[in-house]
Amino acid sequence: LKQRKLLRDFIIATDNFIVYRPNFGLHTIIAGYPWFLDWGRDSLISFEGLLLAIKRYEIAKEVLLTSIRDIKFGLVPNGYSGYDNRPLYNSSDSSLLLFEAVYKYARYTGDYKFIEKNIYEKLVLIINNYCKGIDLDDNNIFLDIDGLLSAGTENTQNTWMDAKYGNHCFTPRNGKTVELNSLWYNALKILEELSNKFGNKKEAKEYAKKATQCQKAFMEQFYNKKKKCLYDVIGDTKVRPNQLFATALSHPVLEPNSEIAKEMLETVTKKLLNKYGLKTLAKGEKGYVDIYEGDAFRRDSSYHQGITWPWLLGIYYDGLKNMLKEEKNKKNKEELKQKIQDFREQTKNTFLKEISERGCIGQISELYDSRKPYLPKGAVAQAWSVAEIFKIIYEN
Repeated sequence: LKQRKLLRDFIIATDNFIVYRPNFGLHTIIAGYPWFLDWGRDSLISFEGLLLAIKRYEIAKEVLLTSIRDIKFGLVPNGYSGYDNRPLYNSSDSSLLLFEAVYKYARYTGDYKFIEKNIYEKLVLIINNYCKGIDLDDNNIFLDIDGLLSAGTENTQNTWMDAKYGNHCFTPRNGKTVELNSLWYNALKILEELSNKFGNKKEAKEYAKKATQCQKAFMEQFYNKKKKCLYDVIGDTKVRPNQLFATALSHPVLEPNSEIAKEMLETVTKKLLNKYGLKTLAKGEKGYVDIYEGDAFRRDSSYHQGITWPWLLGIYYDGLKNMLKEEKNKKNKEELKQKIQDFREQTKNTFLKEISERGCIGQISELYDSRKPYLPKGAVAQAWSVAEIFKIIYEN
């Protein structure tokens, strides 16, 4: 009975983020309440948990169509202005997150006809533009000679760690970031697969070649031997959770069962994981803050500097699943299965209490303090928090 009630409560929670945009004639996803609108990045990260896991396939198609509707120079809008509905393109990762959403839609539905007719050419357009370089909205995206993507400047915030106060960026992360290059490799492999499926063999070979080059450079440049993890940005040794993207996507750029991947997971688990999510920065790193409080400047300055985000549990979980899928040793496989089961059980127990007793009843907050009593903070209801926790608890 308790399990059925929790399932009901989570489905109701997911319902609150799915809205209709009359000016588009399509459904979209609100990122959070009370102050967010529909953001491209948030919608695509929430896509599986809010839509696919509950078999809302028709709405899923509409959200994909919404995502590609206003692509400009290969960029999926990160959102729309609340004043004049103008598309905003301050994002280097939303376009690449689209590939993962499309691929998961295909795996859940088998509906390749929809993808071939409506989406495929847009994916090709995105890859072509990223290869040429994009500086719309000062994104400064370019493909370096080594096959890795670089993006941003000291004054732009175009990854999900996007806190900015006035003209001051708190986590600019400009250069070659770990999640952007993990997403780039994943996008190339997905487009290679789709191109082969749709009869474009020559193009598929080119995407495969670029993916191989990216992976080679990634393995050579992103391993932080001293801290036994991956660099968050090449040249930046801070321990952050973005490195989980390297093993968590449908096509991991880092072999999930490699020694490097195991070291990385151990470091992230030890330094960042708690039962409410993952901290955005390890304790002891310069600038670390574990309480989200104060005026707007203080809150923004701590937003991605140690505060815990629940949605990151989703990529942690996906990395564990990829590790299990690739594990060949029987004993290791059983131990990993148990670890995943324990993780799911703890997540369920934590957020069963959360959704019914703390914060906004019936919802999950955007973020949490990183020390006891781990108070919920930020937006009182956040789409990707609900989506990723739901995905972990109720995966078939």
